[in-house]
Amino acid sequence: MSPKKDQAIDDILNQWPFDPMNVNVRMFESRQRTVLQMRIDMGILQMEIEGRPDGYNPYGASSYYDFLKTQSEKSGDEAFELDEEHCLEIDREFVQFYHRRVCWLQLKEFQRAVRDADHTLGLMDFCKAHSPDEEWTFSHERYRPFVIYHRTQAAALGFMADEDNIEDAEPEKAIEEINRGLETLKALFVEHEAEDQFEEDELVVRLTEFQNSIRENYDVGLTLMERLNKAIAEEDYEKAARLRDEVDLKELGDSNPSDDVI
Repeated sequence: MSPKKDQAIDDILNQWPFDPMNVNVRMFESRQRTVLQMRIDMGILQMEIEGRPDGYNPYGASSYYDFLKTQSEKSGDEAFELDEEHCLEIDREFVQFYHRRVCWLQLKEFQRAVRDADHTLGLMDFCKAHSPDEEWTFSHERYRPFVIYHRTQAAALGFMADEDNIEDAEPEKAIEEINRGLETLKALFVEHEAEDQFEEDELVVRLTEFQNSIRENYDVGLTLMERLNKAIAEEDYEKAARLRDEVDLKELGDSNPSDDVI
């Protein structure tokens, strides 16, 4: 059966031209709900903003990853192995969450970008633990550094303010997020016996440059955690103990923002 003429999306595409030099993304009100749209060269990708991007609930679960975790628990975690159908559905979910993560970054919805990156990293961990073969494992693991990079970038940017609200920025927290991301990446390089390549890796260089720009623009020296780690490395344990107390007080204040911490 031929599609009806009025089902074509020509008008929508003409009203929203594709720009090959940028990520073309928008939030759109559709049928009393908000959806996320990405303009691509031959059409539009539309994604849900909650749950799985395609809005599908695999076997009643909020995502295929959640479904797999339930199946794994039922069969005994270590005994569970992914089959061909599992692998195909996993690949679909990886692609969907990648597209949405890119959209969130473009829209500066950083907490949502972190959430989707965490989903992907969790699914990667699951695949690594239950993979049917090493080649399939590698087909996903090779993207892990890029997902970690996106997550770190989003988490750090979440503590930075826009130009109109620069006083609301928390540069030290942003720097610490980058430090955590770099530590995660370094552990990955060590695991794969490629530690000598770490400092020259493009993603590591980008994060380091981002961190340096924050220090320069906000005149930030060593953060509290960095000073603590430095004291430990220099075996100045008395200073380290004082700094640890400061860290504990700071974390208590962050978790109870309405309380006065003396």
